Amino acid sequence: MEGELRSLLDEARVAFAGADTVEAVEALRVAFLGKKGKVSTLLRQMGQLSDDERPKVGKVANEVRDEIRVLVEHSLEQAAERARKHTLSERIDISQPGRRWRRGHQHPTLRTLREIIDILRGLGFSVARGPEVEHDYYNFEALNFPPDHPARDMQATFFVEDKVVLRTHTSPIQVRAMLAAREPPVRVVAPGAVYRCDQDATHAPMFIQIEGLFVDEGVTLGDLKGTLTHFLQRLFGADVKLRLRPSFFPFTEPSAEVDMSCFNCGGSGRDKNGGCRLCKSSGWIEVLGCGMVDPNVLAAVNFDPERYSGFAFGVGVDRIALLRHGIDDIRLLTENDVRFLAQF
Repeated sequence: MEGELRSLLDEARVAFAGADTVEAVEALRVAFLGKKGKVSTLLRQMGQLSDDERPKVGKVANEVRDEIRVLVEHSLEQAAERARKHTLSERIDISQPGRRWRRGHQHPTLRTLREIIDILRGLGFSVARGPEVEHDYYNFEALNFPPDHPARDMQATFFVEDKVVLRTHTSPIQVRAMLAAREPPVRVVAPGAVYRCDQDATHAPMFIQIEGLFVDEGVTLGDLKGTLTHFLQRLFGADVKLRLRPSFFPFTEPSAEVDMSCFNCGGSGRDKNGGCRLCKSSGWIEVLGCGMVDPNVLAAVNFDPERYSGFAFGVGVDRIALLRHGIDDIRLLTENDVRFLAQF
């Protein structure tokens, strides 16, 4: 019987080698290992064996059965792979040209940010970075916001925990840059995401801001206006004019809001449709805040305010993108609608 079992194994090897479909392999499995299969039929004759022969034949029978099971698994894998390739070859005509990938588009905010950085780098500014989760000291205290200062109410803040906030502006990067430099000159721009509890058509809880800082001996308000004039004329055109209106920021003194002449109506307040919608017929558009660095801020980073002076300015990159592209709702910038983004 041992010889018959080994012959059966050889027969199975030849049979499974020729089975090229899953159905054929399954039919062979039943033929060899099923209840009425060849192996089972042969094993029913073990009752006729002597007590000495039965263990030896039983061992051989188990080995033959295990090897046939391996043949079944291997043949099924190969048959399934052949079926998959055949299906693909029927569905895909490899002679046809491939589909083109849809071309991506630069997000208008990113595009505007890169352009702003490029302009300011041309004026000698370098880019500085800092954490978005910031300590109260860098976000407020070192910038002349003492704990009980009412100006803290100007910025609706997300608190992570006591004394730890999501930064409300990128000014903390300026503080870190001055501390790292140890002494002037310091000329940096600080771009990045900032967070405030605010959300409507013109405000978002997260937006992109970029701030500039220049500290050295003899820096004046004239240097600030000259820098901003060059900056805005590069962005909006050489005909743009600037005006500075007195304002208040805790970290600059004097402080100013910067308006530029409306590029839509040329500063006249009227366009071809009548009153200019962009500037609300005023002829001016508010674009950023600025000022001379407060002596208290210089003292906080161990710069001598009697010797050094500086200016700082900050602008919302999203707002510049809205103005340049005529977008009337800031929420469109974060909805990730590819139909909107494909326009840029």
